[in-house]
Amino acid sequence: MQVEQTGTTLWQQLDGAEIVDLAQPMRTGMPQSPNHPRFRMVIERRHGDMVREDGGSAANELIVTGGHVGTHVDALGHVSHDGHAYGGVEVAGIQSHKGLSRLGIETFPPYVGRGVLLDVTAVHGVDVLPPGYEVTRDDLEAALKRTGVAIRPGDAVLIGTGWSLEWDRPSRFVGEEGGVPGPGADAARWLVERGVKVAGGETIAFEHIAAGRGHATLPVHRILLVEAGVNIVETMRLTRLRELGATEFLLVINPLHVVGATGAPVRPLAVLAP
Repeated sequence: MQVEQTGTTLWQQLDGAEIVDLAQPMRTGMPQSPNHPRFRMVIERRHGDMVREDGGSAANELIVTGGHVGTHVDALGHVSHDGHAYGGVEVAGIQSHKGLSRLGIETFPPYVGRGVLLDVTAVHGVDVLPPGYEVTRDDLEAALKRTGVAIRPGDAVLIGTGWSLEWDRPSRFVGEEGGVPGPGADAARWLVERGVKVAGGETIAFEHIAAGRGHATLPVHRILLVEAGVNIVETMRLTRLRELGATEFLLVINPLHVVGATGAPVRPLAVLAP
């Protein structure tokens, strides 16, 4: 397929672009929410366990993971409120041991569109927001003003808290040492008012988690997933984007196509113009 506007192919237009991987590495023992099954990867067959007549051999692994482990996308059916998911769907009628019959992650179409990074750490002049800090509407307004761009309906908006830098400190990353920074309910409504399609951040829950509260309540999930139909990407690695001062970019989000799953791992890619 050719893009006639410039007389060049789409891939030629991307020559020299920087590709930034926004996924955290998945490995046994990585930090994750205690609410989800632990990630585990083991080599099930090793080289030499079976050798073909020509001397060839192969190794392979067994991977056990929950859908909300590592960098992942929340399906709209992930959260319910008073027994109902997005669109007023009764969750009692759509769930079974086989998964969700509606609102599963397979209904999330691959996102290839504009991404906007709102770096709240830059607003406050820090590398990492304090544990338990609530990102407010005013924070997002200030971060947006720094970008010099506007949010358009259908955009994906990522919030920079610097929390990626805590990845190698598991107990701190999951909030055991004072909570986790993230958007509060009013910040979530700010995103909805601007018509965002996807929202993402660096923490295991796209929420303000106060010290000692854990996941007692998740109002941002309710507002985005249940009320507004906005998918959430969690545990993103935004360090490189923040270092580059990136504000807008082509964003590719394509989670694993697991039918009926409430979420699935993803390796988001940001494409920065050359």
